[in-house]
This record gives sequence, structure tokens and C-alpha cells, in this order.
Amino acid sequence: MPPSLIQNESVLAIEIGAAVTRAVLFDVVEGQYRFVASGKAPSTAETPFRNIGIGVRAAIGVLQEITGSRLLGQDNNLIAPSQADGSGVDSVVAIISAGPVVRTVIAGLLPDVSAQSAHRLAQSTYARVVETLDLSDHRKPDQQLDAVLRSRPDLVILTGGTNHGASRSMLKILEAVGLACYMIPLEKRPMVLYAGNEQLAVDVQELLGAHAGMLKIARNLRPSLDREDLGPASAELASLVVNLRQRQLKGLDELNMWTGGNILPASYAQGRMIRFLSRQYESTRGLLSVNIGASATSVAAGFGDEVILRTYPQFGLGESLAGLLQHTDLEGIMRWLPLDIAPNTLREYLYQNSLCPGTLPATSDDHAIAQAIARQAMYLAVRAARRDFPGRGQTSKDLMPSLDLIIAGGGAVSDGLSLGQGLLMLLDAIQPVGILPMLMDQNNLLPLLGVAAVRNTYLPVQVIDSGAFIGLGTVVSVVAAAKYGEPVLRVKMTYRDGTDARVDVKFGGLEILPLPSGQSARLSLQPLQRADAGLGPGRSGSVTVTGGALGVVIDARGRPLHLPSDSVRRRELIKKWHYTVGG
Repeated sequence: MPPSLIQNESVLAIEIGAAVTRAVLFDVVEGQYRFVASGKAPSTAETPFRNIGIGVRAAIGVLQEITGSRLLGQDNNLIAPSQADGSGVDSVVAIISAGPVVRTVIAGLLPDVSAQSAHRLAQSTYARVVETLDLSDHRKPDQQLDAVLRSRPDLVILTGGTNHGASRSMLKILEAVGLACYMIPLEKRPMVLYAGNEQLAVDVQELLGAHAGMLKIARNLRPSLDREDLGPASAELASLVVNLRQRQLKGLDELNMWTGGNILPASYAQGRMIRFLSRQYESTRGLLSVNIGASATSVAAGFGDEVILRTYPQFGLGESLAGLLQHTDLEGIMRWLPLDIAPNTLREYLYQNSLCPGTLPATSDDHAIAQAIARQAMYLAVRAARRDFPGRGQTSKDLMPSLDLIIAGGGAVSDGLSLGQGLLMLLDAIQPVGILPMLMDQNNLLPLLGVAAVRNTYLPVQVIDSGAFIGLGTVVSVVAAAKYGEPVLRVKMTYRDGTDARVDVKFGGLEILPLPSGQSARLSLQPLQRADAGLGPGRSGSVTVTGGALGVVIDARGRPLHLPSDSVRRRELIKKWHYTVGG
């Protein structure tokens, strides 16, 4: 990109997480935007500080030590814009995932139309639906009102009616919600998002404008019965969530001034970036991003112009750990362990770490338990999200659709893990099919780039092209019906210098062929027993693959992945897989 197109400003990106606060610096280096450095500090959103500003300044302080640049003045305030002596930054952006789960009430008309769309919208952010009102609800009006009041909502999503459609039923619901808001103390009144029949916008403003904590009116989620459009409402929802966090978290008002209002929920910023990448690289099959942290596990999938964004606070690795067993059982977590431990040991670990979410594993056993929990949380999140992926009717409900790329980020896949361990976690939890490269977002840049794009459109493209993400390699996943140890694939990889490597892959195993980052090779695949190595059942062929930190990985453990029921054999097999990837 010509230098004349560069805005030539330094950008400080702040991430407010539930366990960690990070400060990331992007700047122009030799005419191109680059990721310069990252500083992090424990989050101060919760007790004893309850002020995110303390953690932000601590993270910036660490960043100053790393870069040698002065970003905070003597008064401990940010230096902006940058000065002639090189101190300060030109602009600031931020993302936030910290804060309590957003208690959400959904009010719609048809339960399987508008209310269902509202549920999907709520799943795009850090929300938990605590009450639903729709036409199938046979409770009396006073009972519905009591239910809303008891649920103590932070947010109300109102939707229903096609444009120019029925309005009487919607008006009744609006009146009920307005009365509920009026009866809630002023400082605790919920944020309200209306995304229903657009002809009622004026009525909504009159009925709710004076009684809601904040009211946003978006385009209709369901402009017609057969069409759903979540995009505009998602943007308004993101704005409401940030405003809610400003009410809940001390210090966020100051950060909002620093950024000039450029703060986004982390999961929304992640979804924005996946939409951008899907268009930028003209993905034909789709891109998948998984981010697992203390507050939630977020899954964003881009299929052309359609983005599926799902955020699961119940699968976060922080305070919600204590409730994880409401969505899985101990056996579901223990199946990933190479250790022989008592179930109560795992249960105690879950509860202890929910009380102290920033605690790092102290022993190798603790580390293995933390990895097993993260695997299961990611597995549950991806399995839940893929139900809404397009084209699900064309593939088995137990299999992922074929994708062009997977990007994974969050502390659970980067902190304290080797690259091999990180890759194995992704293979176990996501269980991709076909042939595709996998990237690790080791510095959790993807959502930060999503919010930085609001300020600077060139920055995300150039940072990604600079190699800021770690290429783990190309993965070939084999789907086969075979017994353990039976040959299912013959592989030949021809390098640029004319040499080749050959391997016979057996069912149940992992094979790694070395191919350094930045290099490509020709991979010839000859399936046996009608196995599918990404070219179709029993189909042979050759493809060009790119290298990475682990080269080319052949995963012949089957899809879906079935672990042995015998615990001793299962643990030995897990240890063998860890050894193969260098874990």
C-alpha cells in the first residue's frame, strides 16, 4: 500500500477482560502498520478495586517498560496526541468483556419467529435470557409484569410484527414493558432495544423513551416472515451493552473519553473482524474464529456476507466455572485428562477457580486440568454455535462444515501452552473436517483489530498481512469408518526442491510432516477404505498446502472424535497424541 494512503498515527488498543487487562500498541514501521508490543496486568474490574482504570494504567505501565516509550504523563494520565519527543499516542480504542452477565428479557410476538430471532440476537453478546414474553404466554398481564420485575433485567429486547404488519398485539407488549420500567428504581432501569415493526417507532419512543435506562430503536429483525436481518440491531445492542457497562464499572467513563467513544464489546468486535476477513479474502466455504477467555467463549463464523456470532458466558473460564456442570458432566471434562484423578478433585478445582478466576495453574496436574476444562468449554460452545451455520442440512449434524480457515484466540489457547498443545486443543474441541490452515491469535489481536478498524481502516489489513498471527500449519482431517490401527490414507508430500516425504496414516493416529512457515508443497492424498481426506469419500488427488509452526498435520482420529471408554487406554492415547505434537 502506498505510504500516501497511511494515516500515520499510533493507535493504543485497550482490552478490559474479566481476568486480564491488556494495552496493545500499533504503529507505522517502514511505511506499514505493525503490532509493536503488548502489556498486561490483572483486571481490576472486580473486588477489591472495582475500578477498571487502575488495571488500564498498570497495563500501559508494562507497555511503557517494554517499548521504552512514555505513554502516561507525570499526572498518570494518557499523553495524547503523540508529542515531538516520541511520547504519547495519537488515538485510543478499546474492547470490553468484563462485567456481570447481562440479564435479558425478550418480548416478541410469535415464539418461533420474532422471539426466536431476538434470542439469537441476545446470544451475540454477554447476555443470559431470564424471561420471555410472547403470544404463546398465557399468564395474566399482572403475572407477566411480576415476572419481569422479579427477573431484574439489565436489558429488554423488544421485537415483533413485520413492517406494515399487525400492531395491536405489539402495542400491548410495549405498554407492559413500559409499566415495568416505570416501576423499577430510576438508577436500575433496564436498557431497551426495539427492533420490531418499524411503523411503531414513534409509539415506542412515546411509551418507553422516558422510562427506560436508555432506548435504542433499530431496523426490524424480521422485516418479513421469511427474512431475518440481525446486523443493524447487533450494532445498536453493542452500543447499549457499552452504556450498561459504564453504569456498572467505575473508570469506564474516563476510558470512553480517551477513546472518543470507540469502545465495543469484545465479541462484537470479533464478529466485525470475521465479516471483514470473509469479504477481504473472498472465502468460499467460510471462516471460523473461536475466542475463549474468563468471561465467555465467543464463536464467530463468516459465510460470505453472513456472520454467525454467538457468545456463551456460561462457557467462560472465570466466575461461570462453578456453573459449567449445569451444561456438562464431570465425565465430559475428565475424558480429556491424561491424569487419573478423583471426580471430586475436578469438582473442587472448578469451584476454587470460579472464586479466583485469575489464578494460574501451579503444577503440571493443575495445568492438565485447566486444559481439559478449556477443551470441554470450547467443544460445547462450538457445538452449540454450529447448529445455526448455513448448509447444516447438507452435512451430518455431528460434523463441522468444511471451512477455509480457523483462527483461535483467548488466554486458554495461548497462555502457558506450547504451539503443539494449542493445536491439539483446537483439533479436539472444534474437530474440523477437510483441508484447511489454522492460525493462533497468540496476542488476542483479532477483536482489537475489529475496534481499531472503526478508527483506521488500513491498520487491520496491514497488521494481519505482517504475520501477527501464528500459522500453526495445514490440517488434513480424515473421516473414515475403520478400526483403530487400520490404514486409511497414503500421503506423499513433494517439496519445492523435488524431495518428498511419504507416510501411511493409520486410523486413530496423528501424523506430522514438516513444512516451515512461508513455504508450500504439493500434497498427494490416496484414501483407503473410502475414507474422506477432504476431497470426497474415497477420492484421491493433490493439493497445494502451506507450512506453519507444526507443518502439515494429518488427523486420522475420526470425525466425530470418539475416545476409548476404557479410562486407562484413553489416558495412554491422549499422552501419545500430546507426545506427537510436542506437548
